[in-house]
Order: sequence, then structure tokens, then C-alpha cells
Amino acid sequence: MERMNRTVSRLALAAGLVFGAAAAHAATPADLATKAGCAVCHQPAAKGLGPSYQEIAKKYKGQAGAPATMAERVRKGSVGVFGKVPMTPTPPARISDADLKTVIDWILKTP
Repeated sequence: MERMNRTVSRLALAAGLVFGAAAAHAATPADLATKAGCAVCHQPAAKGLGPSYQEIAKKYKGQAGAPATMAERVRKGSVGVFGKVPMTPTPPARISDADLKTVIDWILKTP
């Protein structure tokens, strides 16, 4: 019985280490954008249904209020900013405010 308890304890420890390591691996901004559905319309360098991340970064470069403006457009949706195709709203259920900030900061740093 004691041997079985040690075996179970070791297995639990090993599982904890594996799952703990996986949880410690933070998602990249690109992963967050993909998970939120941004990649359906936006690509890093190429125009798709929406502008590329590079085009977005270029448009907002040097604008002090850019992160807030971008976050509002993501949350509420927009039309006419990059063309006629509307961007649908993206609710917090799809991407948290913190993750959205991470993605926006990443886009703004896109060369």
C-alpha cells in the first residue's frame, strides 16, 4: 500500500510539473490575436479582408491616443477607417482587455 501511495504521489507530482510548465508558457500576442479571431481578417504583412498589422501600425505611428482609439474600434467595431468593409465588434468574451492591450501594443511595434 505504501508503495502504491508513493507511486501515486510521484505521478501527481509529474503531472503537476507538466501542467505547471504548460501554464507558465505565456501565449504570444500573435497567439492571442489568432485565438480572438483577428487573423480571420488581418495578417502580419499582407492585406486580407482587413488591413495588415503593418498597415495598422503605419496608420497609427506616433499618435499618442492610438492604443485607446484602436481598443475602442476593436470593441465597438468600425467602418471607413481602412476602407468600406466594416470591422465587427469584438467583445471581451473573445479577448480580455488585458490581452487586447497586449495585442495592440504588439501591432503598434510592428515594423
